[in-house]
Amino acid sequence: MTNRSIIHINEELCNGCGVCISPCAEGALELVDGKAKVIREELCDGAGFCLGVCPTGALTLEVRDADLFSEKAVEDMKIKIAGHYIPQTCNFCHTTEDDAYLLPIKHKGEALWVCTRCLPKLIHQ
Repeated sequence: MTNRSIIHINEELCNGCGVCISPCAEGALELVDGKAKVIREELCDGAGFCLGVCPTGALTLEVRDADLFSEKAVEDMKIKIAGHYIPQTCNFCHTTEDDAYLLPIKHKGEALWVCTRCLPKLIHQ
């Protein structure tokens, strides 16, 4: 164990929508009993891509003692969940993350995915 950044989920704020699951490329998050959970600490790299899409603000980064991040554990998890991949789409042009880079953003309290082509239009509205 070491002191590092890791996702913290406030269960009282989590509504169980599951929007945070897909942005976690490492497979660290799952829905358990209707709430998002970090299933294994060694899968969470602390990058926080899940943070921007949570509509309730239930996810935050915290620095605490946690198991070391493990690339090996992530590779094993990717093999396990390979058939569960559902690509995200841009909320504006509907391009998928397979065809363009998507960024999780919050705009006027709404969690959105936006591709890099649509982002300037959103910024300059």
